[in-house]
Amino acid sequence: MFDLVPFRNRSRRDVAERDEDPFNNLVSDFFGDVMDFAGRSFRADIKESDEEYTIEAEMPGMKKEDINLEINDDYLTISAEHQEEKEEKNEDYIRRERRQGRYARSFYFENVNQDDIKAEYNDGVLKVHLPKEEKTPVKKRTIDID
Repeated sequence: MFDLVPFRNRSRRDVAERDEDPFNNLVSDFFGDVMDFAGRSFRADIKESDEEYTIEAEMPGMKKEDINLEINDDYLTISAEHQEEKEEKNEDYIRRERRQGRYARSFYFENVNQDDIKAEYNDGVLKVHLPKEEKTPVKKRTIDID
């Protein structure tokens, strides 16, 4: 019938043999590349200072024209659509690859001056500056435990 042995119960030798199999490597390399592009979103770092929030989003291979920024009800949405096509011709074969995908992430920010938001895109990194409307005092207090 079917081999339904959970992964944790398989021997290490079985896993090592499967990783050395050229066919498995070929399939996982191919589908890994495709799924990496289509299945993941872009990575983003968010920093906060007294004056502003800063988002640094890694968007390699994107063009500035492919990226869209929109703010609506304190939600900043960064979206991008990417299409790539390669064509390689040699003596006896033609190789043509296409790749496309759409990324979108939303971030919630309170107390942002929406009119002064600025963005820049250099070397595959989108940097968005969201200035705060007013400085918010840090509230700190010690809480007693009963």
